[in-house]
Amino acid sequence: MEPDVSIETSCMIRIAVLPIGTVPPTLLRDYHSMLLRHHRIPLSAISSFYTEHQKSPFTQQPWDTGSLRFKFVLGGAPPSPWEDFQSNRKILAVIGICHCPSSPDLDSVIEQFNFACKGYSSALVKRCFAFSPSDSHLENGAKKGENLLLFPPADLQMQEFHLQTMMQDIAASLLMEFEKWVLKAESAGTLLKTPLDSQASLNSEEVIKAKKRRLARAQKTIGDYCLLAGSPVDANAHYSTALELARLTSDFFWYAGALEGSVCALLVDRIGQKDPVLEEEVRYRYNSVILHYRKSFIHDNAQRVSPLSFELEATLKLARYLCRRELAKDVVELLTSAADGAKSLIDASDRLILYVEIARLFGTLGYQRKAAFFSRQVAQLYLQQEKRSAAICALQVLAMTTKAYRVQSRASISKHSLSGETGSSYADGGKRHHQSVVSLFESQWSTLQMVVLREILLSAVRAGDPLAAWSAAARLLRSYYPLITPAGQNGLASALTNSAERLPSGTRCADPALPFVRLYSFPMLPSQMDIIKRNPGRDDWWVGSAPSGPFIYTPYSKVDPNDSSKQELIWIVGEPVQVLVELANPCGFDLRVDSIYLSTHSENFDAFPVIVDLPPNSSKVITLSGIPTSVGVVTIPGCTVHCFGVVTEHLFRDVDNLLLGAAQGLVLSDPFRCCGSAKLKNVSIPDISVVPPLPLLLSHVVGGDGAIILYEGEIRDVWISVSNAGTVPVEQAHISLSGKNQDSVISIAYEALKSALPLKPGAEVTVPVTLKAWQLGLVDHETASTKSASGSTGRHLKDGSSPSLLIHYSGPLMSSGDQSVLPPGRRLVVPLQINVLQGLSFVKARLLSMEIPANVGENLSTPVSVDSTEGIIGSENKMEKLMKIDPFRGSWGLRFLELELFNPTDVVFEISVSVRLENSNKDGLSSDQDATEYGYPKTRIDRDYSARVLIPLEHFKLPILDGSFFVKDLKSDGSTGGRNSSFSEKNTKAELDASIKNLISRIKVRWQSGRNSSGELNIKDAIQAALQTSVMDVLLPDPLTFGFRLVRKDSEKAKKLGLPKDSVLAHDMTPMETIVRNNTMEVIKISLSVTCRDVAGENCIEGSKGTVLWSGVLDEIAMEVLPLQESRHCFSLYFLVPGEYTLVAAAVIDDANNILRARAKTDSPDEPIFCRGPPFHVRVTGTV
Repeated sequence: MEPDVSIETSCMIRIAVLPIGTVPPTLLRDYHSMLLRHHRIPLSAISSFYTEHQKSPFTQQPWDTGSLRFKFVLGGAPPSPWEDFQSNRKILAVIGICHCPSSPDLDSVIEQFNFACKGYSSALVKRCFAFSPSDSHLENGAKKGENLLLFPPADLQMQEFHLQTMMQDIAASLLMEFEKWVLKAESAGTLLKTPLDSQASLNSEEVIKAKKRRLARAQKTIGDYCLLAGSPVDANAHYSTALELARLTSDFFWYAGALEGSVCALLVDRIGQKDPVLEEEVRYRYNSVILHYRKSFIHDNAQRVSPLSFELEATLKLARYLCRRELAKDVVELLTSAADGAKSLIDASDRLILYVEIARLFGTLGYQRKAAFFSRQVAQLYLQQEKRSAAICALQVLAMTTKAYRVQSRASISKHSLSGETGSSYADGGKRHHQSVVSLFESQWSTLQMVVLREILLSAVRAGDPLAAWSAAARLLRSYYPLITPAGQNGLASALTNSAERLPSGTRCADPALPFVRLYSFPMLPSQMDIIKRNPGRDDWWVGSAPSGPFIYTPYSKVDPNDSSKQELIWIVGEPVQVLVELANPCGFDLRVDSIYLSTHSENFDAFPVIVDLPPNSSKVITLSGIPTSVGVVTIPGCTVHCFGVVTEHLFRDVDNLLLGAAQGLVLSDPFRCCGSAKLKNVSIPDISVVPPLPLLLSHVVGGDGAIILYEGEIRDVWISVSNAGTVPVEQAHISLSGKNQDSVISIAYEALKSALPLKPGAEVTVPVTLKAWQLGLVDHETASTKSASGSTGRHLKDGSSPSLLIHYSGPLMSSGDQSVLPPGRRLVVPLQINVLQGLSFVKARLLSMEIPANVGENLSTPVSVDSTEGIIGSENKMEKLMKIDPFRGSWGLRFLELELFNPTDVVFEISVSVRLENSNKDGLSSDQDATEYGYPKTRIDRDYSARVLIPLEHFKLPILDGSFFVKDLKSDGSTGGRNSSFSEKNTKAELDASIKNLISRIKVRWQSGRNSSGELNIKDAIQAALQTSVMDVLLPDPLTFGFRLVRKDSEKAKKLGLPKDSVLAHDMTPMETIVRNNTMEVIKISLSVTCRDVAGENCIEGSKGTVLWSGVLDEIAMEVLPLQESRHCFSLYFLVPGEYTLVAAAVIDDANNILRARAKTDSPDEPIFCRGPPFHVRVTGTV
């Protein structure tokens, strides 16, 4: 059998191409490729070289459309015993290839060429092409004979033209030789034999039969030459004659040969046409060809030479002609029949060729697995030969089957398919490996894949290809370790080691072995190295950026579930980076990884290798590090591993696909789960970019980085040392606070840091920070007491209650003029590790108040406003520091906040109270004179003791009763817009919160323990608790303020008696007036009444026992008081009895609005609003 046969093979002229002398292999391939371009020579192109010596037997020669077809056989071929049966098997021409610079002796070249031609007795034309001759060769070449053709040095186009001319000459010579042979055969006849005939050489009956058949065979052979000469019509005529004669003599073998030739003539005559009628005719004739070849075999069972190979060749020719997907069923039947016949072939080489052709045709149909099966049969036949070359051929054939069995080497997969199938190999597993099919035949399929890889391993070992052997063993061990016994795993490990010993050091292989490597995580940068993306449009460029180690993104932003964009990872030139990977060894032997490091496809990253030892069936998470060396993009697809003596690249995506397939049941096992590793969420590789060097600030607390232990309320200064450990200076820096209890940081010396800018590399600056310990809650108190009892010094820091300093800083701008892209900044987190110990604890707090009536005189008592303390600042009376005239009630008031404190600690506390009195700025006082602070005697509290501390409170009544203290939506004219709002105590507290804070800020309760420990108590909660039930009464003024004043002039009696001018005498008419002040923003209509009582509290005006006479109206006095104005009502009293009296004014408000009802805490519109003024003391002096 012959390879690569087709129906058109019968019309091809075989030409042996032989290298003569020394020809470099590359040049020989080039010359051969030049010849292949001229495999078809049109008859119209050879007319100038053709000479008709006598009438041509090819009467129907198609000179316009016909052509001669050449089949170049490089290196030649031995003579075939079937040349008489099929003339196209003959070598009809010989072309020698000579390279003159390598073989300068042309005589020797001609001698070698003539000797080589002796082996081809059937050759009709012989030519030797000498390329690149020198000038001397050109001078002497013409004398060497016509068979030597010199190709002068020229460009490729000129050489192609020269070669085309020579091939046309050869074609014309062959045509003329064909004519001679046909004319000779027709006149004299010829004896044609085949190996089938040689068996009957001694049988006279067979000789007689052969003579009868000679004419049919001669006609068939003449038809062959007509076909080779490009005349299909003449060939068909001779084939028809041969068919009739062969039928008469029952020469089935030659009948089948003639019928094959007629089919070839039919196709050549209708070249380019392919219609169903022609196709059906070809199929019918070739079925007859196959049948008659089979008949010739059955005809004589005793023959040792079988025509089965011709029957199979005919089957392959028909299959090749019909080979397309529409006729796949018919082609498969033909190929299956041919495969069955392979068992009966005697020659192993015929069986080899048959399997090769079947595999090719199945591959053409797209049946890759059937093609792979027969390719494996070819490899088995090669492996039966004890030759290294056969093993190499077997290895090459098996390599072509790996794609069909899906065990191909990564080196054979193009980069395009690798990138295109990323994730699809397993993610689209339903398309490529249907799950049900895989689950049903998984074990058989895996076993077959293992057999293929073992065959490749065996072939590579016998072929002496250590790299291919290492690759096959690596694929076998990596993919099928669950199906291999421990002894088999050790054997594969030994094969890997033995193959590596035969390879040069540092050899790389595209197929990884062990271990399995997957991406574990990109570890977060420490808080000292946080990277912040800068906002180019703002000076506070850090606002709106949420640092997350090296990742640049905002974790609180809305995430689109359809957004598959990767995260962005920033690395800095010159700063080490780390990546965590997990290694797994699921096999039963100890695995030593000589080196493993991050694999990068860019040149701006230096990776650091590490050595890892993995016990059997174990996994390990390791840290791989490296340093970016220049600005750009870094790609890390996987790791480079040096194991078993060979360097391989382990891609993360391969393991990800493997684990995905294991989760879907499409692959055998998860190597990491086999090693006891926990299930890990798939980690995607971010987009990594490298930016220029950035500054790097490091910090520590001066005196030690341990916890700062403070008592509640303690104030202490700490010093934070900040140094630049980077290679570029710090140009900008900003300090802010983060975390809980930010109020505990009282002050930060911002200027200390800013004055040190730019902070050069290696420079250091110290920033003072003042801290104040916060108050512990109930749970904190219990925790602190428990840890104190167990010997702990304070509360642990894991609750995250301590604040942190955030220093956002950046280096110099990039030298380029593009300001839209700024290098990122950084954030330094300085945690203030504060341990707060329990200090003084509050037991209870209450508000104490006392009211002393004022005396009635000619002038009202001078009120002391909230923001005016004139007259007190200059007074030296200590009592006046504690007591003031109520500016709204006219009486003396004394208020205290009593705090009961308990000392549960082991130290002694001294409590001091100071009150800051705000001054008016009317006289142009400077800012440092705006307030005067008064201190009071200290209170000592021993351990496990309690003490009460009195905190004097100033009167801080608000000057105006306005609706804004109750509702937020009042209009500017004081109306409520028709809304009947309900006012709650809760809303009132919220509106008056600013006033309460003002009071708290003016009272300081400080403590001191020992020499260095001091602090301040937080009394905000205590004051709020004390004022909780009466906040409106304490803070808000009354709607109306009442006062009394004497209006008469100096009494002559008083002067005579030497009494003060504002004294009131008995038996004397005393003119007085009542002053009513409106403290609201609206007009108030009232009904006023004045009452005078004696020391017993009895009314001394009304009744039969009244001791005071009056002039004027004292009851139901209708008045209208304008907003923020005063109204007066005059009357006179005549006291009959000296003594102590009290005047009280009261009023009923008519048509009260919502504000007044809210102040009176009533919701009923019908309920009257009653206001009573404070008592005014009147001392009546008797007269003698």
